[in-house]
Order: sequence, then C-alpha cells, then structure tokens
Amino acid sequence: MTDPRDHLHAVVHDGDGPFALVVHGALGSRSYWDDNVAALQSVCRPVVVELWGHGRSPSPADPERYRPGGYVTEFERLRFRLGADRLWLIGQSLGAALALHYVLAHPSRVFGAVITNSSSAFSDPAAWAERIATLVEDRCRELEAHGVESLRDRWINPGRSARISSEVRAKLAGEFSEHDAAGLLNTFRLTNAGIPLGKRLGEIAVPVLLTNGTEEGRFQQLVPAAKRIPDLEIVDLPASHAVNAHDPAGWNEAVIRFIRQHQTAAAPAH
Repeated sequence: MTDPRDHLHAVVHDGDGPFALVVHGALGSRSYWDDNVAALQSVCRPVVVELWGHGRSPSPADPERYRPGGYVTEFERLRFRLGADRLWLIGQSLGAALALHYVLAHPSRVFGAVITNSSSAFSDPAAWAERIATLVEDRCRELEAHGVESLRDRWINPGRSARISSEVRAKLAGEFSEHDAAGLLNTFRLTNAGIPLGKRLGEIAVPVLLTNGTEEGRFQQLVPAAKRIPDLEIVDLPASHAVNAHDPAGWNEAVIRFIRQHQTAAAPAH
C-alpha cells in the first residue's frame, strides 16, 4: 500500500449522486470551492483536490508527476480508490485544463466536465510557451529568491480578489501559508509545459459546460478555441477569472442544471 502522503490531498464530501473531482487552479487551495460545495452536494459527491505543492498536498521529487500525464495518472488512482466506475470533472483555470486532459485520456470513465476560464487550456501552444518563458518565469525567479510569501499579493494569487466572499478569502489567506515553494516552481514550469490542448479539443467526447466569466477580457479572445469541443455548452456569468467564487449563485445554478441534465441522459434504461 502506498503512503497517502505521497498522493494529492483530497477532501471527500457526502452528496447525492456520483463522485466529482473538483480541481482548483494555480495558487488556489481546498477552500476555494467553499461557496460551491453545498450546492454541488445536491447532485454529486464533491472530491476537492489540491494540486502538488498546494495546501496539504505534497511536492513529489519526480518531475513527471507534475506534468499533465502525471495528474491523469493521479486522478485515475483516485477514481479507483473511490470505487467509482465514472465520475464528473470540475476544474478552475489550470485545474480545468488538467480536467480536460483526464477526459481525453479516459472518456469512458467520465460523465462530463465543468470548467471555468482557462487560458492554459485554450491558448495557442506557441503563444503559451512564450508566456511561460517570460511572465511565468519572472514569477519563478521571484519565488526562488524570496519564497512563497512573495506571491501573496501578486495578481496570480486568486485568493486576493475582493470579489470573493470574506469568509472564503480568510480561509485562502491561511492556506496560502501551506504552499510549498518547490511544488509551486514545478507547477509553474512543468505542469504548464504542454498544457494547452490545441487541436485535441475536437477529440473531447463528453458533454462540457464552460462557465464563462465575461469580465475577464483576455479570456474572451480564447472562447472561439473552446468552441472546438464538440458537445460544449457555454453559460456567460458576470465574473472575472475566479468565476465560481465571484458569482457562486450563478455558477451553482448553471452547474446543478447541467449535471442533472446529463446525469439523467446517462442513466441506463430499465
């Protein structure tokens, strides 16, 4: 039996329905979804996962575990441990891209996916590589020189947004101190490498809901790329990048409806 401390930290919630892996983005943590979990429990059993080096998850020494394929392996291990034949994938930002990588690798194990604004998923691969080499690498050098706290007040920290509820913001502030510099560096450099899905978006064979935060202008330029997904529904919400935390009521309503609709469609006939 493997040591649980060698795997992603996951909080399994009770709920009505199948399991759903719920995955935050870079610099997020488990409490990022606190304004959504209760609503999700009406249609699924949320399994809130923390990325490597984030919150209570460890920072493995093996670089391959940080790459998208490493996360696919870890998500599949978690599905098996839960005893779930199929599950839902719910992801925010980088977590959305990782969710779609799992969908492509194991379509028969997935009911569908719910995603939020994700530049990493939908950017042109060449443009994304340039972004990693410039903007992201600047943050990496800052992290190496000054540690995790140097990023607390940077725009890339989702927990600093004043539009997130004060209760969630306070929890995220405490969990930020749990992040590990080595894990974050590998996330920025290794997880991001090769994360855009490019032409593979057209191969996604399950229903996908994009909850689109329309106030993030830069992401709106990537929505046409998202439309390569064959069975895609888009719900526009008055939010920026942290869609589910900026407009939890709107996000919760859209996701509950989507999961109910497709869970009913997936139910076997009697």
